Amino acid sequence: MSVGETPITVVGNLTDDPELRFTPAGVALAKFTIASTPRTYDKTTGQWRDGTALFLRATAWREIAEHAAESLTKGMRVVATGRLVQHNWQTDQGENRSMLGLDLDDIGPSLRFATAKVTRAQRANTPALAADPWSTAAPAPAGSAPAGFGGEPPF
Repeated sequence: MSVGETPITVVGNLTDDPELRFTPAGVALAKFTIASTPRTYDKTTGQWRDGTALFLRATAWREIAEHAAESLTKGMRVVATGRLVQHNWQTDQGENRSMLGLDLDDIGPSLRFATAKVTRAQRANTPALAADPWSTAAPAPAGSAPAGFGGEPPF
């Protein structure tokens, strides 16, 4: 993170499925909108009231973009962390416009009202079980040496 950036965590619902695209250089890019609506309890009526919704256009890059497009769908409640960015432009009529966006560092489903099964993604340039602490592969047979130790103890 650079000096002066505004880190933020947003909890909200996706307003549509993530839109996955690729740059001319082949870098994955996903865009989607997260709607975050505050709720307050009104003691006089005994009911919850929705506040004004905040709609943030989120941008994910590379692996996060691909994983979001595979895992997230419209309506899902998510927890997203990233950096708040302001986009400025000028219309054809010469009017100045701006919009706040969210450059994602991480995103996942919220488990407050749902459950999820997580599948570890295989990286393209990594051998399948090479020193993977999350691996569910069977342990090596008793008496066999750990990789790289040639039968000698590691101490």
